[in-house]
Amino acid sequence: MTEELVIFFVLSLIAEILGTLSGFGSSVLFVPIAAYFFDFHAVLGITALFHIFSNISKIFFFRKGIDWKVVLWIGIPAVLFVSLGALLSKRINVTYLETALAVFLISFSILFLIFQKVKLHPRPVNMVIGGGVSGFLAGLVGTGGAIRGMLLSAFSMQKDVFIATSAFVDFGVDLSRGVVYIFNGFVKMEYLPIVLGLLLVSIAGTYIGKIILEKLSEKTFRYIVLFMILAVGSATLISQFV
Repeated sequence: MTEELVIFFVLSLIAEILGTLSGFGSSVLFVPIAAYFFDFHAVLGITALFHIFSNISKIFFFRKGIDWKVVLWIGIPAVLFVSLGALLSKRINVTYLETALAVFLISFSILFLIFQKVKLHPRPVNMVIGGGVSGFLAGLVGTGGAIRGMLLSAFSMQKDVFIATSAFVDFGVDLSRGVVYIFNGFVKMEYLPIVLGLLLVSIAGTYIGKIILEKLSEKTFRYIVLFMILAVGSATLISQFV
């Protein structure tokens, strides 16, 4: 059991570092990692708590880059819809939804990689729709960060603004779904040592990611974001047929 926990925490640290580098958080990487060690509902609960710690770390380390306009337009619908997704997580078979999400992520990441000048204007309607969809998926399947990452990447935000803004929105989303998961009984007292360990992992992973990001150009950062989204979409699609 001890060896398994060591492996779990090491993989979680890697996920946190890559999540910081990708700009949209570690949940898309952490969820499949946690799924090897815990059941589905426990994964949802632990992921929400881990991501709360992760987002607090990012807000602290990247606090100068927060775009409050984007936070409000994306964050409010995200928080509203994450609760709905979390409530439905016990009642909906998410297999087909995950497949559709994977196809969407693959298609749009390839589009933005090939046509690098294609941009999405940060209009209120685009931010509200993107925030609502990412929040709903975060509550339903445990991760909506890739959708939000795609949205912010389409806005061509600078890396510090991207990470800080995404983290602030994600904090509200994870706090909301975390409360629902706790009431659903997804988080048990036996997981407390693991959750405390993940607190340390989130701080260390975010700090290491920040150091690496300082050495990367804005163009390289955007490539990392898009390739990470492509990888997440591909892995999700493959997992549906394995």
